[in-house]
Amino acid sequence: MTSQAAEGPEAVAAARRSKITPEREREFFDAVLEQIRECGYDSVTMEGIAASTRCSKSTLYRQWKTKPQFVAAALRSSRRVRFAGIDTGSLAEDLRQAARAAGDWSTKDTKLLQALGHAVTADEELAQALREALILPELAALQEIIGRGVARGEVAADHPALEYIPAMIFGVLRVRPVLCGQYGDAEYLVRFVEAAVLPTLGLT
Repeated sequence: MTSQAAEGPEAVAAARRSKITPEREREFFDAVLEQIRECGYDSVTMEGIAASTRCSKSTLYRQWKTKPQFVAAALRSSRRVRFAGIDTGSLAEDLRQAARAAGDWSTKDTKLLQALGHAVTADEELAQALREALILPELAALQEIIGRGVARGEVAADHPALEYIPAMIFGVLRVRPVLCGQYGDAEYLVRFVEAAVLPTLGLT
């Protein structure tokens, strides 16, 4: 038995990936996500990414066996919490800050969500990676913001609108391009929160 066989397939895959520097891996991931935003998921190919990043397609296939696995890895690598650190001591102001943060990154993330729309319904790994990268971190952070507001007594814990606040904020990001042909920038998101979210919670 060879040493690789003894180590198992996961160890072998990790060893193969280790031959690519983190900087080079980041270049691959950035390239595939940007091409998905601009061209759509179906139009992106491993061959095209290889050409744009000046590597052999065998390099990509060796690291990530299929396009869905490659894109899922790229999504997971891009995970970040843009609402992290928002804690002004006021629920209303925290929600305004969250709206500004959401507006600052809405164009890139909304484009990516739109471009992956059909693909994620057909591939559960891709769908889970998308949730882990773009949805779950922000949802958890937003729920923490709301939880602190409840703990401070700014809004009742049983307020019927609380469970819908994430849907209101994330939903308007998705629907504005459809309704208006424009992405929800920071100014628009803040105005939305002040006109629709805060009054619903009885805040100013």
